[in-house]
Amino acid sequence: MVQSRRFTRVHPSGQTAKSAKILPGPKAAPIDCTVVDYSPGGACLEVFGQTRLPQRFELLYGSTRKKCRMVWTAGRRLGVAF
Repeated sequence: MVQSRRFTRVHPSGQTAKSAKILPGPKAAPIDCTVVDYSPGGACLEVFGQTRLPQRFELLYGSTRKKCRMVWTAGRRLGVAF
């Protein structure tokens, strides 16, 4: 069964399924994640394990570092806005 998208991407970049790191705070350990979907306005991330994330954090994706705000969660996946 194909699920419809909850939100429509404005400008999809085509970059998908790459590893990234969530930086929850200056003294907190980075959390590994996978970027499922990425666009200039936000991303869909997949986090493994029982990890509690803050509403705001930084995402390190390749050489790009973005300040993020969590918009939605669904199981292991979460959507963030930049």
